[in-house]
Amino acid sequence: MYQSPGTFPLDLPPLESTISLPYRLTPGKSTGTFLAELRAKRIVATRCTQCGRIEVPAQDTCHCGCDELEFVQLAPTGTLTSFTRTPEFTLGLIRLDGADCDLLHRLVEPPAGAGWAEGQRVAAQWSDNPTGEMTDLVGFRADSAPAPAAPTVPQALTDALAPLDSLAASLTLHYKHARGPYYGRLFDEMQTGGRIMGVRCPSCQSVLLPPRELCDICYVKTGTWVDVADTGVLLAFSIIHLKFVGQFRDPPYVYAEIMLDGASTKVIHMLEGVDVETAPQWLKPGARVKAVWKDTLRGSMNDISHFELIAQKD
Repeated sequence: MYQSPGTFPLDLPPLESTISLPYRLTPGKSTGTFLAELRAKRIVATRCTQCGRIEVPAQDTCHCGCDELEFVQLAPTGTLTSFTRTPEFTLGLIRLDGADCDLLHRLVEPPAGAGWAEGQRVAAQWSDNPTGEMTDLVGFRADSAPAPAAPTVPQALTDALAPLDSLAASLTLHYKHARGPYYGRLFDEMQTGGRIMGVRCPSCQSVLLPPRELCDICYVKTGTWVDVADTGVLLAFSIIHLKFVGQFRDPPYVYAEIMLDGASTKVIHMLEGVDVETAPQWLKPGARVKAVWKDTLRGSMNDISHFELIAQKD
C-alpha cells in the first residue's frame, strides 16, 4: 500500500515541449495580389468605387461595406505618423502618399545624426531578392525629398500580376506543462524506477491509468497508489498507413489499445514485431503483450519504446 496522492512530495520540473505545425496559407485575391506585386517592387492598394477610400494593403471589402474595389498603385513614399521601438527593431505607421490609412512596417536607416520623428518623410527600401512575401519590402528609410505639393492621386493598376494562390507557413509553440501530483508521480516512477503506477478509486476499486484525481465512473476522489505490470492484453488495434503531421515514425505501423495487468483502464501505444501486411488475418484482441523499455528513461510514456507480443500466434 502506498501513500495517497495528496501526501506524496513532488519537486519535479515542468514538462517542456514544442508543437510544430507546417501548413499552407491561402491569402485570397487582394492579399495575394498585394504580395505578388511586392515581388515587382510595387505597393498595391484598393480604391472603393462607392466611397473612394484607398486602403493598403489591398483589401477585399471597404470599411463602408462595399466589395466593389479596384487595384491602384501607390507611390513608395510617405510620412511617418507614429513609431515604437523594440530591443530588435523599430516599427512605424506610414501614411503612404495617396492612401487613406496607415501601413505598419519596419523602419530602417534613420535620418543621419538624428532619430525618428513624427512627420518624417520616408521611402520604401526593397529586397535584392524578392520572393513574393511581405519581407520583399524590407522597410522604410528616411527620405530627404519634400512631400508633394498637391495631393497624390493613385492611378488604377491595369496590369496587375496574378495573385499568389498559397503561401508556405508554419506554427511553432513552445510551452511548459505542469505535471501535477498524478502525472508527476507516474512519470517520476517510470524514470527513476522503471515501473508503472495507477491510482485506485476507493468506491469502485478501479485502478486508473494514467492516474487522475477523480474516478471517471464514481466521480469521487481517488485514493491510494497501485503498482501496474508492464504486461497486459491487447484490446484493439489499428494499422496506420497514412502519413500525417506529428507522426513519430513512418507508416505502416500498428497503433494498439492495451489493458495492463492490474489496471482497469487502457493505454494507447505502439505494437511492434508483427507483420503489418498479414496482421489483420491473425492478430486478435486478447493477445498478450509486454512493454519494451528504452535504455535511457526521461520520465514520460515514451520511456516505453513499444509493446511486443509475448507469444506469437500461429
